[in-house]
Amino acid sequence: MRITARELNRATLCRQLLLERAPLGVAEGVRQVVALQAQHPGSPYVALWNRLAGFDPAEADAVLGRREVVKATLMRITLHAVHGEDYRVFREAMQQTLYASRLGFRFSASGLTPSDAAELLPGLLRFAGVPRGSAEMKGWLEERVGADRRDDAWWGLRGYAPLHHHPTGGPWAFGERPSYVAGDESAVPGGREVPPEALRQLLLRYLAGFGPASVADMAQFAMVQRTPIRRVLGDLGDVVERMEGPDGTELFDLPGAPRPAGDTPAPPRLLGMWDSVLLAYADRSRVIPPAYRRVVIRVNGDVLPTLLVDGEVAGVWRPAEGGIEATAFHELPEPVWEGLAEEAWGLGALLAGRDPWLYRRYAHWWAKLPAGQVRLLPGRR
Repeated sequence: MRITARELNRATLCRQLLLERAPLGVAEGVRQVVALQAQHPGSPYVALWNRLAGFDPAEADAVLGRREVVKATLMRITLHAVHGEDYRVFREAMQQTLYASRLGFRFSASGLTPSDAAELLPGLLRFAGVPRGSAEMKGWLEERVGADRRDDAWWGLRGYAPLHHHPTGGPWAFGERPSYVAGDESAVPGGREVPPEALRQLLLRYLAGFGPASVADMAQFAMVQRTPIRRVLGDLGDVVERMEGPDGTELFDLPGAPRPAGDTPAPPRLLGMWDSVLLAYADRSRVIPPAYRRVVIRVNGDVLPTLLVDGEVAGVWRPAEGGIEATAFHELPEPVWEGLAEEAWGLGALLAGRDPWLYRRYAHWWAKLPAGQVRLLPGRR
């Protein structure tokens, strides 16, 4: 079976709830889309507003407060919001990556070893049985490793330990100064290897939310090595379906998973910074035209808020006085602008109740954009 580039695009949009907003609650919506990038506190809210019918940000506050959805360091060693029931298996599947990335470099350069981390972890998690700020966590470590090793120890352990970010208030539940609380203590790392069953579950969840996908796509999504991914896929047998991508690459998917026709209409959307749909694949041309990739994904890793038109990135947006400033990288027809204006009205209403100047600290990137078609889309009717 061969699948076209347009069909791949529509499969992604369908599973990521970007063809039509779904009548789901926040927790079930997060479960459906698997994981939301959460480096910026506001981005999960914008992502959910794009995907859920009647999205209420107060519901997101509540499920985060109850830890039905948790924010933690997971895939690609970055902050994600995931369903609470997914956290443990995702964390176990990331074991090898987090071990290598966070117990090496600065942690080991300070003279600390993985054995030191294993000895420190149980006490650290007991201390974080109630929410603790960074200063408190560093203070606890300083008593055990000394002031000269404290910062490097915390740099490694805050990403390696099963810690959740605890809501601190502010417009998007989390503020600039993070607070940490212990997650599932049974998820305390136990070694360097990836548990095959955990990786199996992560890959199946990934395919449900982002498939069809290649081995390279799966490795990119999680930052897990390709060899264990191939091994798990081989063991899955008929649990996964194999097909040929538009460039001949072997792709994997779940049998019976939705794959709409390539001509299925895709409404415009205003995606937030670091939206997962832009970062979940090695081949990002599924959603980002190659000519625009370096424009919207900056060299330092910042991923700008984008206009999604006919399922592909067509420009960027930012809040402005009076509404949303949209910059299209190519000429858009008037009906598309009308659709974007309708979206801008909804986004403006979301931001007005929370943070009208969302992403303002990233405004410097606009000076580096190519010339484009710029319009101010009113944030209110």
